[in-house]
Amino acid sequence: MSVNQIDEGSVGRFKFVVVIVIVVFSYGCQRSNPTHLSTIDAARVGSPKPINSIGMEFKLIPAGTFAMGEGDDIHEVTLAEPFMMSIHEVTQVQYIRIMSENPSQFEGADHPVQKVDWYDAVEFCEKLSELPIEKAAGHVYRLPTDAEWEYACRAGSNTQFSFGDQASELENYGWYSANSGGMTHPVGVKQPNAWGLYDMHGNVWEWCQGSAGNSSGGGTGEPTVAESEFAPVGRGGGWYGTARDARSAVRSSINPAFNSGNLGFRVLLVPSKMQDEGKK
Repeated sequence: MSVNQIDEGSVGRFKFVVVIVIVVFSYGCQRSNPTHLSTIDAARVGSPKPINSIGMEFKLIPAGTFAMGEGDDIHEVTLAEPFMMSIHEVTQVQYIRIMSENPSQFEGADHPVQKVDWYDAVEFCEKLSELPIEKAAGHVYRLPTDAEWEYACRAGSNTQFSFGDQASELENYGWYSANSGGMTHPVGVKQPNAWGLYDMHGNVWEWCQGSAGNSSGGGTGEPTVAESEFAPVGRGGGWYGTARDARSAVRSSINPAFNSGNLGFRVLLVPSKMQDEGKK
């Protein structure tokens, strides 16, 4: 058969095979060459948000000083190093990929995972950090400290919420008792704060690494409470709570073994470059 005698069906099948080969090749290249979440890449204005191997997106949070807390509890905290915060709460599909289970009360692939205790959240971070593709990129994941969380939530603001003082505007930024319908919702539906982080107010409370015993850390943002007094902190409010619970400064000391359909988490990423610089 000559080239000119090849029928249209054969040509179509050939094109289909070529397309499949190209798609498979491209996917394989992406998997074997993960995006390295470097400080430089993340800081480029207008550039795509860095994405890790399980689809988490991150934003670079700059170093800085802020007024943490509210009322008589206000104190100045300095975060000397930048860090990268996931723009969304950990979703159920992401949790399943690492933990091979879904404990959530309200199921939905893009809903935040819930009914995880503090130990579950920490284990997730550790297992994610141990993935070969993440280790090769030098990525280490953990929960944010109490101070890091509030700093990222405020996004440069000093008001009750990251968007101002009017609780009536919360419906544009988060899910809480007045608009949630008694359940969680997909992440990223509401408006983000000024630093591009979604659901910092509402949807689910978020576990933090620090303790409610003393979050000032001598002005460094690191917890100084004794290990015997250890009690992780929940932040952000959730679908079940009022607007008052979702204020930037609100924090709740929670038993680390507790879990609830109103409690999830988001993660912080420290690329190896930042870790090495922090040790100098």
